[in-house]
Amino acid sequence: MDSSFDALIAQGLAASLANQSDTALDCFSQAIDCEPASGLPYFLIGAEHAQLGRVQDAEAAFSSAVLLSPEMSLARYQLGLLQFASDRLPMALVTWQPLLALPESDPLRYFVAGFVEMQRNEPALAIQHFKRGIELNSENPPMNRDVEMVIQQLSALCLVGSVAHDGKTPDASAQMHVLLANYRPNGSPH
Repeated sequence: MDSSFDALIAQGLAASLANQSDTALDCFSQAIDCEPASGLPYFLIGAEHAQLGRVQDAEAAFSSAVLLSPEMSLARYQLGLLQFASDRLPMALVTWQPLLALPESDPLRYFVAGFVEMQRNEPALAIQHFKRGIELNSENPPMNRDVEMVIQQLSALCLVGSVAHDGKTPDASAQMHVLLANYRPNGSPH
């Protein structure tokens, strides 16, 4: 096994794709030893833990990634998503705040705006933002699938009569369930 940072990251990613989580986590941990100031291995550890359904471990790793690499938008997005899904909305909004200032060509800006509208109880606006983010996101198809699940859930809530006369969705618990499902062993990888 090559012990250089790039080689360890590559080996960890290959192990992750092969569903060898222990090997992946070991490679990413060794990469931290090579470059302790890099947020990338922490982000990858967070993603691996999230895929395994280890939400607290994922949040801790994503937090470390954001602290070391605040410009790593995807780590910030994932951290905020975990916070949002665990009903810590104010914390998620603080985590996501810099993403709302991303260029209009960045899908994360729209995904975050969608979650903000969900929090404001505005499902129609949330769906618009989510769809725009999906249109712009050609680099991360699993993320699009996750957001499409949220759109389906929002649409279903509206169709089954969960919509009040003013067009707003009163129950966010089902929305949170969809988000947390993405952080279980059978959820989509991030």
